[in-house]
Amino acid sequence: MTTSSRGLLLSWIERAGETTTLKFAERGPSGWTAPVSVAAEHVVANYADVPSVLRMSDGTLAAHWTKETDHRREGTDLFVSMSKDDGRSWSSPQSPHHDGTPTQHAFATLFELPTKELGVIWLDARGYDLDDSDDIGLRYAAFDAHGKQTADTLIDGRVCECCPTTAVVTADGVLTAYRDRSSDEVRDIYTARLENGTWTKGQPVHADGWMIEACPVNGPILSARGRNAAVAWFTAKGGEGHAYAAFSSDAGRSWSDPVRLDDVSSLGRVNLELLDDGSAAASWIEFADKRAQFRVRRLDGSGAKSPAATVAEVSASSTSGYQRMARIGDELVFAWTERVSPADDDSPLSVKTAVASLRR
Repeated sequence: MTTSSRGLLLSWIERAGETTTLKFAERGPSGWTAPVSVAAEHVVANYADVPSVLRMSDGTLAAHWTKETDHRREGTDLFVSMSKDDGRSWSSPQSPHHDGTPTQHAFATLFELPTKELGVIWLDARGYDLDDSDDIGLRYAAFDAHGKQTADTLIDGRVCECCPTTAVVTADGVLTAYRDRSSDEVRDIYTARLENGTWTKGQPVHADGWMIEACPVNGPILSARGRNAAVAWFTAKGGEGHAYAAFSSDAGRSWSDPVRLDDVSSLGRVNLELLDDGSAAASWIEFADKRAQFRVRRLDGSGAKSPAATVAEVSASSTSGYQRMARIGDELVFAWTERVSPADDDSPLSVKTAVASLRR
């Protein structure tokens, strides 16, 4: 989900036979609009690597998705398209990457730059399997209002290979967070900032020291208001899964001590929204007594936390996807997927939403 001056955008993949299509709807004062299709078919459907639709400040819609290029290597190409007429027509899809390798280009995040250009970051495996390296990098590109690409830069040359990315715009510029990957397989959360056209070297939010020799498919999430920022993430050092959040008052240059989100244990899949008073609403998947719950609570940098509230019971497996939360005005809107027939693991998935008021 993404927010704009017009409302809230919710996007999803709809399957009809062998065809998968990116669709979206917008929530305004009168509720959700009818679904609109993006000019993209046969989109890769993946519970963690999901397409998105973003409305920019001038009303332009931007969308991203991936298509498979090499099944054996899990190769995908990333595409971006824009619409100036609320989705009735779309520009010719183009890729921000030009390496031509049948490798992974995925897990993208769209955002609007302070220059009003479209920014995109993604995981890029162009060096994987080509030079005896298993490094996957985090890259950045930008497009102007006419769709001309204006940037293509490497942010970090070795990151976790399949954890979703995140990026926000602070008063000091773009801030991104991602799961890093050290030479000895420590995979902690790092941030980097775009300053004067150059990305700073990634720095850890907190030294969790989680060493794992495989991707946990559990990325961080950022939220920002002015120079205030917050980040939430998952870690499982010692085999215990927990979700945390940290706060920054200097646009991500430094971070507070982590605040734990879960009460017993967590499967991660975190979301975060900064609120007007500097606190944040954070959500995660709580896992206790063999049950998984989509939960939310309010917290701040001092460590103060409200009691957790359950949004919905969800499956502990990947079929429940990545739950979403976004703020619009005085409301929090939640979205998640669940089986049409919960007792039937083969029944179709449907998209569910719920709304909570922030008024006290």
